[in-house]
Amino acid sequence: MRGAAGGRAGPAGRGGSAFGGAGHRRSRRDLRGRRCRRGAVMNVTRRQALATGAAGLASVALPAGRVAAAAGPSPASLQPYASYWFPDSLPAGSPAPGVVWRSLAAWDPAKDPDLPFNRATVPLAARFAPPPPNATARAGRARVSALAAFAHTSGNPSQGAPTADFYALTHWAYLDELVFWGGSSGEGLVLAPNAPVVDAAHRNGVPVLGTVFLPPAAYGGQLQWTRDLVRRGPDGGFPLADQLVRVARAYGFDGWFVNAETGGGDARLGADMRDFIAYLRAQGTARGKAWEAGLRVTWYDAMVVSGGIAWQNRLNDQNAPFFRAASSMFLNFNWDRAGLVSSGDLARGMGRGPYELWAGIDVEARGWDTSVDWDAVVPAAGPHVASYGFYRPEWTWTSLPAGARGPAAFHARDDRFWSGQRLDPAAPEAGPWRPPAASVADRSTLTALPFATTFNTGHGLGWYEKGRRTGESAWNHMGLQDRLPGRRWVIRTAGPRPAVGFDFDDAWRGGSSLLVSGALAGPAEVGLYEARLPFSEATVVELTHRTDPGSAAVRVELAVAVDGGVAYLPAGVLRAGGRGWATATVRAGAKLRGRTGRTLRALGVRLTAPDGGAVRWRLGRLAVRDAAPAAPAPPVAPAVTASRSGTGGTAELRLAWGAPASAAVRQYELRQALPGGRFRFLGGTCGHAYYVPALRRTDGEAATRIEVRAVDELYTASAPASVTFRW
Repeated sequence: MRGAAGGRAGPAGRGGSAFGGAGHRRSRRDLRGRRCRRGAVMNVTRRQALATGAAGLASVALPAGRVAAAAGPSPASLQPYASYWFPDSLPAGSPAPGVVWRSLAAWDPAKDPDLPFNRATVPLAARFAPPPPNATARAGRARVSALAAFAHTSGNPSQGAPTADFYALTHWAYLDELVFWGGSSGEGLVLAPNAPVVDAAHRNGVPVLGTVFLPPAAYGGQLQWTRDLVRRGPDGGFPLADQLVRVARAYGFDGWFVNAETGGGDARLGADMRDFIAYLRAQGTARGKAWEAGLRVTWYDAMVVSGGIAWQNRLNDQNAPFFRAASSMFLNFNWDRAGLVSSGDLARGMGRGPYELWAGIDVEARGWDTSVDWDAVVPAAGPHVASYGFYRPEWTWTSLPAGARGPAAFHARDDRFWSGQRLDPAAPEAGPWRPPAASVADRSTLTALPFATTFNTGHGLGWYEKGRRTGESAWNHMGLQDRLPGRRWVIRTAGPRPAVGFDFDDAWRGGSSLLVSGALAGPAEVGLYEARLPFSEATVVELTHRTDPGSAAVRVELAVAVDGGVAYLPAGVLRAGGRGWATATVRAGAKLRGRTGRTLRALGVRLTAPDGGAVRWRLGRLAVRDAAPAAPAPPVAPAVTASRSGTGGTAELRLAWGAPASAAVRQYELRQALPGGRFRFLGGTCGHAYYVPALRRTDGEAATRIEVRAVDELYTASAPASVTFRW
């Protein structure tokens, strides 16, 4: 049954949850179950889902081709995966192949061999809200939470994978919280996010939460698991809350989304759960490091004070004690206008804000065709009523048809989801789908120099360094993602808008570049970044760019917004036909001498086709700096910590190294030395350990040299530190 918000009724009938769906029911056995056509995902109702059962829906929850790639490790594999646990007691029987049953109560970070691969290292960046690009988006009001599954519970590689077929989320500017979604009764109920996703989110100022899922009995839930979780210690505390704090602290993420949906509880269990949530949040605040506001705990609207499961779809006296204990609450999907208004009033009466309530919007099945009463949440006129939470926005990825799964196709769809069909946040269209850009003010982390981007989205069909392809394999690793333009795409021109987007056919560095294509009837200004970057007379801006073969000539100007207006600074004219990559150095600080404020407010480019015709212009790198870059110090003492022979002259490796003593390192990159002075890119990470799935032996060599380089914020690489692997 579909309610006012487009939510779906659950096991209890009207007002039930959509959270017991495919995202939680994926066991290894499930993934080998019945495979449905991709289109079947679009039309499954909640009632049909229950009738179909866990195995059937789990098999369609990931795109075809992802199932095999997401399979867990074989017993002898060195592949590390994101960690998952049951609270304490384990299910009866044996886990499916590739699944490892673990107890959170028994977890010890000192004995966790995968911890170095799962530890995020990028701190949570501070953000600011620039003036919105349109009249309907508002700062300081509604925010967005996203509950996204990147793979099934036991199938999240710790450090990316050799495929570009991945949900490479990039619209961090509109997000206030990301929940790393998962948990299943066949794999584990507690899922910690992997390091690449946390590092990418933190670089953009977005906190990341792990998931604690206590499933309905219909999906294998056992009330004992709930009792295990909230069991009190001799001192009256909660040992497993302490463990959750230890996990978040050791792994470097920001909190937990708690979804308790196992029925059969009583008032004592309800009180214990309330106290558990309050204790978890308080311990995170007391023991944690510089979290935004201590450990974040988001509560899902399912369990009520009686200990039973009864989705309220609003804040009321049945669930208010849990909201009071938590940082925020995700309201079930069948909310209505009156309920959201009363929820906001009650939140204020509790000394809390209405935007600490997420109105759930289930987009898993229909994406931007989901029917939503937007004016109940974010009225076009008047104050916003609540924040809203997207359930499964990775629909933009999972719903791509077979044969059209390239990364460029995904980003075009994802841009439409967040910016609207016209891809113009400055003038989002009015229609049944109201993209976040129409209502929510974007935010930026560009506040300090140096800043650089290569428009790397965190996945690609190859790897490029200085315009040369050094990695032939497709890949994904979100930790290598750059800070990307938040507004896609604000274009000012008197003529037709050119097409703007990420392209994966060529890059200066990483896996992608920014491509502007189309006929330019006049100058076209493409906005890229909102910023608060200080500048001095020494400040320079560097653009590495090129035209493609067949392109008309392009005159390029750097568009810089400062206090007092926008300045257009010449960055050269690229000849027609494509002449390879070139770097233009614009001495912006000297040219802006005398401007007040000394702050760069925005960065963009203005393009003109002086001879007319269609252009294909690529921007591969944009950097703003004062001093000339000095290479960081190399990593310390890289070593092979484990190895395993593979097939066809390959080997799996685990490597580790130490951080340079006095260097600001953005990431580390690994490459294999080849005969003739060439190199093959192996991968990269923000941490200090890396897994190589298949090192290839060259020409029967007795030993292979692997180089590890430290890379700073301007993508200046250190001298290599080397380790030799002997075959």
